[in-house]
Amino acid sequence: MHDPTQLNRQGSDVGTNYRSAIFVTTPKQYDNALNYINKKAVEYDSKIATELNDFENFYPAVEYHQSYIAKKREGVLVI
Repeated sequence: MHDPTQLNRQGSDVGTNYRSAIFVTTPKQYDNALNYINKKAVEYDSKIATELNDFENFYPAVEYHQSYIAKKREGVLVI
């Protein structure tokens, strides 16, 4: 679960690593994302803090975050 109105936070995790962001590669993606953010904004009492940014670089997750869902069994991460 994620509350898009929380700036730099996901649950008890705090910091810019936990910010909500959408990275786009085309103007159409930007327009679609902005329209969706605006559509969902009416469901919240606070302003949506999700950033909308141009895609620049992709950094693969560290190995233990790869295939995260497949590695989970009954709520316990199996590494």
